[in-house]
Amino acid sequence: MRGRRAFTLAGMAAVLAGGGWPEATARADGDRDDVHSFAKPAIVRVTRVELDLTVDFPNKVLKGTATLKVQRGKRADTDSPLILDTKGLEIDRVESVGPTDGPTPLKYELGSSDPVKGRPLTIALGKADTVRVAYRTTENASALQWLEPAGTAGKTHPFLFTQSEAIHARSWIPLQDSPGVRVTYGATIRVPEGLTAVMSADRLEEKGKPGVFRFEMPQPIPSYLIALAVGDLAFRPIGPRTGVFAEPSVVEAAAREFADTEKMVESVEKRFGPYRWGRYDILVLPPSFPFGGMENPKLTFATPTVLAGDRSLVALVAHELSHSWSGNLVTNATWRDFWLNEGFTTYLERRVVEDLYGPDRAAMERVLGWDVLHKELASFAPRDQVLHIDLTGRDPDEGMTQVPYEKGALFLTTVERAVGRDAFDVYLRGYFNRNAFKSITTADFVKDLHANLLDHAGPAAKAIDLHAWLDGPGLPKDAVEPTADRFAKVESAAADWAAGKISAEAISTSDWSTFEWVHFLHSLPDRLPTDRLAELDRAFGLTNRGNAEVAHQWLLVAVRNRYAPADARLESFLTTIGRRKYLMPLYAELVITEGKAKARAIYAKARSFYHPIARESVDKLLATAGR
Repeated sequence: MRGRRAFTLAGMAAVLAGGGWPEATARADGDRDDVHSFAKPAIVRVTRVELDLTVDFPNKVLKGTATLKVQRGKRADTDSPLILDTKGLEIDRVESVGPTDGPTPLKYELGSSDPVKGRPLTIALGKADTVRVAYRTTENASALQWLEPAGTAGKTHPFLFTQSEAIHARSWIPLQDSPGVRVTYGATIRVPEGLTAVMSADRLEEKGKPGVFRFEMPQPIPSYLIALAVGDLAFRPIGPRTGVFAEPSVVEAAAREFADTEKMVESVEKRFGPYRWGRYDILVLPPSFPFGGMENPKLTFATPTVLAGDRSLVALVAHELSHSWSGNLVTNATWRDFWLNEGFTTYLERRVVEDLYGPDRAAMERVLGWDVLHKELASFAPRDQVLHIDLTGRDPDEGMTQVPYEKGALFLTTVERAVGRDAFDVYLRGYFNRNAFKSITTADFVKDLHANLLDHAGPAAKAIDLHAWLDGPGLPKDAVEPTADRFAKVESAAADWAAGKISAEAISTSDWSTFEWVHFLHSLPDRLPTDRLAELDRAFGLTNRGNAEVAHQWLLVAVRNRYAPADARLESFLTTIGRRKYLMPLYAELVITEGKAKARAIYAKARSFYHPIARESVDKLLATAGR
């Protein structure tokens, strides 16, 4: 991949086949309120970001400039300022930049700090339409994780990666940090010699000094999709437009695990329209990455916990790839509309899994999703059970539960069932085409759904209670619980073993998938004596399982029942994996079962390893939960 140019004939042909993309200014997606941004894009809106940043590992700082191209709206006047979002940034200077004139200093002011939104940077524009901000990040940059060599697979070089969703981009770039504002961007990234920089953009041909990388993102994207990683990285192609970046010791295993990626791209294209981003590559990050994956366009960031060795966890790739249509191509305009990203993507993910791995596997994933959703709904207040969630005055990360994912996918499945799969596929293909490279609200979606599907459908479709699904708590009456035939045998085995009818050795597990193991552990009674757990452990080696999903579910059972033989694995798991999906349930179960002391003792060893987003989540949990 080194030396690949951004604008190849093949890449341009792919764009043209997809109908091209609009200019970032073609639609005023920012002409709406976003309670999580100080920006006023309806007045002055950023349309282009150009970064020139130096990565300073010894001081754990990004420093350089962000040059912003702006456009004034109809409500702007000669005194209208540019308002940017920042959080923890140190601003060195602000100046206008003209095509011929030298830089001219501009007056600016950093406003008072809000604990969620950070500080507004207000710039007196005058007649300027291009502004350069010289700045540096600080240790409070919630998007950045700086890893010492010990935190990497190779143990030799440091590593940096960003996580900008939901509103963390403002902690490393001064910009209008709202998903309703789409920008194109370019970047020059300067790194220590011997390290490689990658971004959610095309990497241009490398010329000049070693350690200087140039990127270009010609399609307009929201700020949360701007991403950067720097480390000792190798690349392996896995298809004509797909490949894997990872540390050298990991890259071969990653390439084998993700070998079906090109088939996944083809599956979504066949049903829902062309892939409009050129390449689709995957970056496998060190294990402290706080999420399973992040759908940064052109370059998904992925956790190494999905490298199970048998491709059993590659639904994560299907999910992040599907975001190339739902989320990246058509984006939620505010974080209240987050379900438009994740509900659609979860639905598409299961369709990809069904195409590639069969209906049985997709059915099992739907059942597991239903189980997780019901557990969350039972623990949430009504306001957090709705799809169109009100997050006013709250951190948008609080809305990143399984509700937008699983309830959103159930809603779309309900519509599919009412109109028929073929008709729904036609609608979705049109939906992605009509709204390509736009940011939309739930109201925009409802209008589109009525005009292009429901108003022309039969009685079953018109009977769907959209208000109950989108604005009501819990699940509406027409939500249909998914079933999976293969899980029936698993449930029977769990019940028979728990009742003492069969021994662990008598359970036939030779053809079980990861999903069957997870469901088996889900199906066990909450309380089991130590000798029964030891029997399971001896038969199946559960405490030492390498598959992260199975290990996580087993450790939850072990903590709940104070199964001491798993204590060492529990501590090892929590101190070497930073994925919030695993951390939060385990710490919560520790607090319930053991109290805070044990949880805090493990956390004290692990905290510095976790990403700032994960640290904040666990900090809150241990400060407020349990005794």
